[in-house]
Amino acid sequence: MDTKAFKRSLHKSEQYHRTGFGHDQAVTSLLQSEYNSHLIQQIRDNGYRLQQGEVTIRLAEAFGFCWGVERAIALAYETRRQFPQERIWITNEIIHNPSVNQNLRDMAVEFIPVQSSGQKDFSVVAQNDVVILPAFGASVQEMQLLNDKGCTIMDTTCPWVSKVWNSVEKHKKGAYTSIIHGKYKHEETIATSSFAGTYLVVLNLEEAEYVADYILNPGDTPQERESRRTEFMTQFANAYSPGFDPETDLVRIGIANQTTMLKGETEQIGKLFERTMMRKYGPASVNQHFLSFNTICDATQERQDAMFQLVDEPLDLMVVIGGFNSSNTTHLQEISIERQIPSYHIDSAARIGPGNQVEHKPLNCDLTITEDWLPAGPLVVGITSGASTPDRVVSDVVAKIFAIKNAPVEALGSC
Repeated sequence: MDTKAFKRSLHKSEQYHRTGFGHDQAVTSLLQSEYNSHLIQQIRDNGYRLQQGEVTIRLAEAFGFCWGVERAIALAYETRRQFPQERIWITNEIIHNPSVNQNLRDMAVEFIPVQSSGQKDFSVVAQNDVVILPAFGASVQEMQLLNDKGCTIMDTTCPWVSKVWNSVEKHKKGAYTSIIHGKYKHEETIATSSFAGTYLVVLNLEEAEYVADYILNPGDTPQERESRRTEFMTQFANAYSPGFDPETDLVRIGIANQTTMLKGETEQIGKLFERTMMRKYGPASVNQHFLSFNTICDATQERQDAMFQLVDEPLDLMVVIGGFNSSNTTHLQEISIERQIPSYHIDSAARIGPGNQVEHKPLNCDLTITEDWLPAGPLVVGITSGASTPDRVVSDVVAKIFAIKNAPVEALGSC
């Protein structure tokens, strides 16, 4: 399928929308009342620090909603205002935040059901329905299906995600295999891979090193090569394009990424493959075998940089707030863990209490409850949140921490 031509055709359709409908002022006012916080703004104005009793709160200097997330939510709200009576669907969570998604449900925006096989059931969508594509984007196959049905489409895809799609389109045009740094089951990576030609998804630097080693050492004898190939295909089952063959499809490669991955790791992976292709084909020929574009999201980078800065300070513990299925939030948690700071990933203030307990998600583990998580005595608490987390949620968490430590939140102003 010529995905580039399809996108051009779709963008010209009168049923397709990427901008609002003129309800900006009303929607902005509504979003501010639902998601902003006076308390968090006060802490920002106070140098991202606030002390109350024995508790000092240190906010990261970049956290919470990014521009792409705010844009996606605003467009979804505008869509409901523009189509007050129509049935509206969304192909996935608009962003990875439970309260925001629940707000959409309360506005009678329905989510495409997922069958037991994991496939979405688009049979529920009728011709005159309105369908919202979330900030992560949607696969080209989903877009084509909705377009063929004659649906009205509101595309809230973040422009940074679209930038990655453009990169893999360039890979495809030049007959390069796209090496995508991401999680192959993540909505964004699924969408990105649908615009690629040949692709392979690597989760982390360790998997990238495995691929690099295969490129340099595919085996000397036919038996060794077949054994290594079989092992490779097993290692990356479900993470490559149909018909992928590592013996022929790793000769020319281009790098792309899920925009929410760790910036430093994406850069390491890019440099690793550049060195690998230099060793394999020589410095003079590397440009014929390797392509790299900067597709790291600015907002993701800013939040990660701010987190690295925050964990360099003396902190007693760290609270990371965001959806448990939020990739960018999980990577913020990883930064804290690397610095060996006690860290608690929660998705809302409802996870705190009753009493001095917290229900949180340790990295790569199930939810667990920790008692007496806030120790007695003076305490410095670092707080950050993922790009899908409203300030109001952060404010509620701060208020609960102060309440547990007997620091009256009302003295700080309304939240």
